[in-house]
Amino acid sequence: MIADEATLARLMVASQKGDKVAYNVLLAEAGLWLERYFRRRVPPHQLDDLVQDVLLAIHNKRSSYDAARPFLPWLSAIARYRWVDHLRKVYKHEADLLEDGDASVDSDEDVVEARVSLERLFVNLPESQAKVIELVKLEGHSIREAAAKTGQSESLVKVNIHRGLKKLSAIIEKAE
Repeated sequence: MIADEATLARLMVASQKGDKVAYNVLLAEAGLWLERYFRRRVPPHQLDDLVQDVLLAIHNKRSSYDAARPFLPWLSAIARYRWVDHLRKVYKHEADLLEDGDASVDSDEDVVEARVSLERLFVNLPESQAKVIELVKLEGHSIREAAAKTGQSESLVKVNIHRGLKKLSAIIEKAE
């Protein structure tokens, strides 16, 4: 069973106050929610690692949760950012393999599918947003480097990344 918003929020508040039982229940329930969230976003063999990564992020960021706000949007924001980081790592890893000249004949279909999916999603964004997201979030360039490459100011790069990721997440959530 996956707990509802109010229950998760109460568990998080109790966890912030040091209730270990509430914290264990919160992590178990969040884990179930995250499995459902990522099931259609990543291949099955990557699911557990990504869920654990987000649970670790929840642990590290638990003090940033504001009890006056809903829990699930806070959780989904962390999950979205970890998912994008995950896609960037997978894409970068595959690019590194190709650069080494050791590309196997049996390419990793998951990475190809992820890249094709990203390219389909990027069609929905203005070029300025898609380019800076690719540079910063996928290729790992700094904000300053992305600004220099695109001719945008650093603050505009940050705004375009934020707006682009927000639009992408809305598209993905609407598709579900």
